[in-house]
Amino acid sequence: MKRGLLACALLSVLTFFLWTGPNEPQAGDVTMPAGKFQSLSYVPGRAGQVEAELRLIATQANGIRTDSAREGNIAALAKQAGLKLWLGIRLGADPQDNAKEIAAGIAAANAYPGTVTRVIVGREVLRRDDLPVNALIADLDEMRARVKQKVAYADSPAIWRKFPQVAAHVDVVMVQCLPYRETEPQDVDAALAGIRATVASLRERFPGKIISVGAAGWPSRGRWRGGAAPSRVNEAVFWRDFVTFAHQDKVDYNLVEAFDRNGAYRNEGVAGASWGLWTAQRALKFPLEGAVVEHPDWRWYAALGALMGSLLFGSVGFRNPRLAVPAFMLGNGFAIACIGTLPVLYDDGARLAASVNLPLQAVFAFMVIRRADAMLSGAPPMPTAPRLFSYESLWFVFLAGAALSQALLVFDGRYRDAPLPAFIIPAIAALLRLWTRDRPAPGWAETGAASALALLAIAGLGIEGTKNLDFVTWNLAALLLAAPVLMGRKEALLFVNKK
Repeated sequence: MKRGLLACALLSVLTFFLWTGPNEPQAGDVTMPAGKFQSLSYVPGRAGQVEAELRLIATQANGIRTDSAREGNIAALAKQAGLKLWLGIRLGADPQDNAKEIAAGIAAANAYPGTVTRVIVGREVLRRDDLPVNALIADLDEMRARVKQKVAYADSPAIWRKFPQVAAHVDVVMVQCLPYRETEPQDVDAALAGIRATVASLRERFPGKIISVGAAGWPSRGRWRGGAAPSRVNEAVFWRDFVTFAHQDKVDYNLVEAFDRNGAYRNEGVAGASWGLWTAQRALKFPLEGAVVEHPDWRWYAALGALMGSLLFGSVGFRNPRLAVPAFMLGNGFAIACIGTLPVLYDDGARLAASVNLPLQAVFAFMVIRRADAMLSGAPPMPTAPRLFSYESLWFVFLAGAALSQALLVFDGRYRDAPLPAFIIPAIAALLRLWTRDRPAPGWAETGAASALALLAIAGLGIEGTKNLDFVTWNLAALLLAAPVLMGRKEALLFVNKK
């Protein structure tokens, strides 16, 4: 007992040390010029709170960019908050709706000439192929004829190269630079270098025009895309380095975006909900100067890992010292499951899934450690028919769930995150099964799920590539989860053949 308690104490200290590593303060040497941001994208979302949100934005920015001219009387509210407004005109494939947007934009621009400093007629309309280029040009010409403000059109660098004739009909060539979303995404440093090159190229191509970066940003959470890693630290570094570049090269800009928008999760995954300077709860996400910590509340999760590890080891009586490390692996695995799940419960579906998955993983962790104890003591558990909440039943549920998740990633994975937090306890269980030589005697359902998971994991490794460390980790974990079943099946076939 004393040795077990000492092991718990030492492993608890080690737990905190290991959690410290990825949560060391970073980017303290990355600075940006003092002063307010030029503009932040803003989508009015919470009824009755727009005025308070604009006052908050005004503490850090001089202006906002909107996407539509019909989102309430935003020009009047921006004036009240002391903000300038880049007024967006939302254009699409519906001519009648476009006409209403243009009319509303003209009215707002003329009613608030001191607040509305720019009118953006369309965003990525040509990229989406919503309008032919001549129709867009007609809308631009109409706006320029009826307002005094500078008129812009916003689209990707590729579209400005494809349709250079549009530049003659705007005052501002506005380029959308969201490197994380590019077809070939790059890391933060390469992305910023790409933005510099884009601005220089457009200035050379369209002399006499204002070149504006209408959208630039980086998500703080979400799926990796190649080497593009969403993180709180990377978002802070991107914002600081981008503002430094814009200040040095005298580029006007708008950053995406003011607030995290949880609703974007439905269509764009976790990353879509994670572009804000402030969280959805209106808390500043990272300091504007000084060091940044990836998970500011990591100590609570480290404490959870240490507590869970101690409880797991205690559940087998602190007897076998070989189980101390596995117990704390499972405990910290559960803490990782929580830190990867609880902060991103953006809708009822995610909350329901977490309310099922996390308790099942906790229950399964206790089953796993007790089974490992039985195997190491030389008294393997007798095989039983699968039943609800038995070890083998839960093992199959997680195995089949992982195979389904992997299939969705392979065939429809653009906005899906690597699901390691939902399967980390089963992955550790698989490692312990290999260590204790606990081979299942799988039926065809288990064999089919494991085979599908292994094949899809190999496909996932090929699709995502080696730069995507998040998905490399998950796909290796998926292969590990499938391994005991496939090895058990192989051994069973060999045994049958020998007989």
